[in-house]
Amino acid sequence: MATRKKKTPPQIRIGIGGWTYEPWRGSFYPEGLAQKRELEYASRKLTSIEVNGTFYGSQKPATFVKWHDETPDDFVFSLKAPRYATNRRVLSEAGETIERFFASGVLELKDKLGPINWQFAPTKQFNADDFEGFLQLLPERVDGRAIRHAVEVRHESFRDEAFVALARKHGVAIVVAGDSKYPQIADPTAPFVYARIMGTEEGQRLGYAAKQLDAWTERARVWSSGGIPDGLETVAKPPAKETPRDVFLYVISGFKTLNPAAGIAMIERLNDAKA
Repeated sequence: MATRKKKTPPQIRIGIGGWTYEPWRGSFYPEGLAQKRELEYASRKLTSIEVNGTFYGSQKPATFVKWHDETPDDFVFSLKAPRYATNRRVLSEAGETIERFFASGVLELKDKLGPINWQFAPTKQFNADDFEGFLQLLPERVDGRAIRHAVEVRHESFRDEAFVALARKHGVAIVVAGDSKYPQIADPTAPFVYARIMGTEEGQRLGYAAKQLDAWTERARVWSSGGIPDGLETVAKPPAKETPRDVFLYVISGFKTLNPAAGIAMIERLNDAKA
């Protein structure tokens, strides 16, 4: 009789965008830390990192191997997909670019490959037929590995029930824009939630006030349990069933120097609640 595989409980991962940023040297990174060890250091303070470099150009397979080997076993990278796939007039013609991206070595991250963030320009408007054509191009699996996709849309026209329905149909997450100038669409549409919060301020020691850190940490917990947090904007009716979800929350933009501090503060809150 075959044994049933134990289901992994949902994970909450909190991180930042990238790890190479000069103002972090001496504020986040200790004085004198060699630059080649910055990923090693950051990956032990945070639980995920969103890679921006893959948006602008392809990386070598050896680079993904290096990232994999320098980070802890339970660390996860989210990758921004190439702009050549999303910054185009006809999205449903992006097939070759998508295939090249997945053939570029990203699978060398193995179990550390997290969601792919397909980010669209603020000028890109919602066209249901073309957007569904694009979603149909996103592979569910590559070389036997399940791939998770998130779409970051930044035009008001996407605040449409038809868009939410498309994302749910294809199991693709809609990136939640937090403390941002972009439209917020916090509808859960996938087995995971992907949030990017952009409100850190120079005047706050940890980037956010304690009340805000508490609020975003609690939202992550609610998402993880399958609920929809209060205080966020949704477009469509919620799913009929609450399903526990993995959560990926990144502190992005804002006063970037303090983004690591905000991320670490939320991880500490999550750990304190477990203790």
